[in-house]
Amino acid sequence: MSSFVLPHALHGSGPHKVIAVHGWLADRSAYDPLLPDLDGRSFQYAFVDLRGYGKAVTDEGPFTTERAAEDVRALASQLGWKRYSLIGHSMGGSIVQRAAAAAPEQVRRIVGVSPVPASGLPLPPEAWELFAGAAENPENRRAIMDNTTGGTRPDAWLDRMVRRSLARSDARAFRAWLDSWAKDDFHTEVAGSAVPALAVVGALDPALSAEVQRQTWMRWYVNAELAELPSAGHYAMDEDPLGLLRIVEDFLRADETEGPSAGAGASVTVAAGDGAEAGARAGAGAGTGAGAGADA
Repeated sequence: MSSFVLPHALHGSGPHKVIAVHGWLADRSAYDPLLPDLDGRSFQYAFVDLRGYGKAVTDEGPFTTERAAEDVRALASQLGWKRYSLIGHSMGGSIVQRAAAAAPEQVRRIVGVSPVPASGLPLPPEAWELFAGAAENPENRRAIMDNTTGGTRPDAWLDRMVRRSLARSDARAFRAWLDSWAKDDFHTEVAGSAVPALAVVGALDPALSAEVQRQTWMRWYVNAELAELPSAGHYAMDEDPLGLLRIVEDFLRADETEGPSAGAGASVTVAAGDGAEAGARAGAGAGTGAGAGADA
């Protein structure tokens, strides 16, 4: 088990503990749009910075999904959390799958938001060049964000996302992370897992689509669910925060009742709109009260 403790911010004070892991192109601030509306009475969230990002930007690594999964489990131990759920966006989706596979008895539920499959994500040569060049070239990062949101987002939004990505990541770490999340294949470790597992995708994301999850996530997890947000691409936290939060917290809350929120192997499409009406087929409301945030 790693002795490194991930920098993190705590939100809420509820009994259901949740660790949230960001993706390749951002630090924990990727989850900021969700913070005002978290159900802090039901949940306590720890939003982390991975090595090479945010408050861990100077860490020397290694920058691998395997080590990150160890870091996640070490944080849970440091916090005294015996049982907890995991949320991961994109690359973070790979990391939380790996953490759950290593300690399934500790993990209540996992959520992948546009998650990279446990088999990795093989990229054709031209795509690999684009992604590998993103470590040093801001235009590559912008192109990736534009492509994975269906080319529908305003220039100002893309510019803001790129600025954040550059400011809160180390270029060397950023490049090293790519080798791990794109190439690591540990799907045999998760295949057959009984941990309830929800994948949430955006309909505007061509890279990690619902079909990709049907061929991976939905096949490997016994108690798998799939939800699609029609108005979102790869960055659902920014694009449809209320719709995403409704689906995620309903799924986590179902752990307190009887089984999966929509049934094993179920697919849910969230209704388009302003987010407040989203998730009509996904259960009850998300609740309120994010609770005070605490940085560590």
